[in-house]
Order: sequence, then structure tokens, then C-alpha cells
Amino acid sequence: MSDHLLAYCTCPDGDSARAIANALVDEGLAACVGILPGVQSVYRWQGRRESAREHLLTIKTRRDAYAALERAIVALHPYELPEIIAVPITQGLAGYLAWIDDNVMGGHARRTNNENRK
Repeated sequence: MSDHLLAYCTCPDGDSARAIANALVDEGLAACVGILPGVQSVYRWQGRRESAREHLLTIKTRRDAYAALERAIVALHPYELPEIIAVPITQGLAGYLAWIDDNVMGGHARRTNNENRK
């Protein structure tokens, strides 16, 4: 099972997207958050089809940080039920995956401890 995750979250506007992205990186819950503006979402909400322009966050993180990341998004997000989903990163450039390790929740100490066990 992969230790790395790509999480997705949609936001209603640039201000909320930036605030969430900044908080996740500042708190060490994400190594990087991409903000993709102009996503057109079509969805069912309270029995009706809805449509909205949103900003999509692509969040690079670790499985062991997911619970705290989810709590942080829920606390900051303006939606009653924010989209928060994550998929495992099964392949990736080794150096980039190591960079995620180094930048999520004390990753440097975790990586050093894992290297010392070898």
C-alpha cells in the first residue's frame, strides 16, 4: 500500500482555496497544493442538479497525515459538506516522493529513522 496520497478538494472561490492551501502547507499536512481555477462542477445536492464554477485543490500528502488533513479542511471550508477524497499515488519520481516525505508532518525525522533501521 502506498504511503503517498493525492487528495482532491473543491472550493467555491480563490480566497477559500488559497486559505486552505496555505494552512495545509504551513501546518505540514501537505507538501504541495495545486490550485486549479475554473473547474465546472455538475452535481446533485438536496435532490436537485446543481452547477458551479469552483477551484480544485490537488493536495500531495502522506497516508499518515490524512486524518489531520481532513480535519483541517473541514474546519476551514465554507461548504457544509466539502469534497475531500484521496487516492493512492502508486508510481512517481522517487525524488519527488521523497520530497513529499520530507515536507509532510515531520517527514525528515521519519525518513532519517527509516534510513537508520536499514
